[in-house]
Amino acid sequence: MEANLEKILVGVDDSDDALLAFDYAINLALKDNAELIVVSVLEKDEMNVFQALDRDYIHGEREMLEQHILDFQQQAKDRGIQSVRAVVAEGDPGEAIVKEVIPAVEPDLLVIGARAKQGVTRYFGSQAAYMAKYAPVSVTVVR
Repeated sequence: MEANLEKILVGVDDSDDALLAFDYAINLALKDNAELIVVSVLEKDEMNVFQALDRDYIHGEREMLEQHILDFQQQAKDRGIQSVRAVVAEGDPGEAIVKEVIPAVEPDLLVIGARAKQGVTRYFGSQAAYMAKYAPVSVTVVR
């Protein structure tokens, strides 16, 4: 018999796979009446050196990402999720989620898309594979 999930962590960006993962996580959270934690990662390696050194630029990028993740949080609430949290991490997405976010929120399950929108993370062989291999919790990869 399958145990009910209490906390589901879902990684989001604007890629199609991440949006599918978000929808999948919402459906799971509704089924189990679980808390949904939505995470997105500010990737500093996507910035050029001048942007990365500019505190105002990083602050602006982080504010945009925080606003965007609040939109995901509202979508989940609109779909009927009672408890939703939004988290923004910084750095390499796989490492930030595995080493920082998971220990902080202690989810029962991580739901991620197989591909992200840009950079090296476009290919399953990188970020999703890293999280599937190293996450200390079960991982569902959605494609």
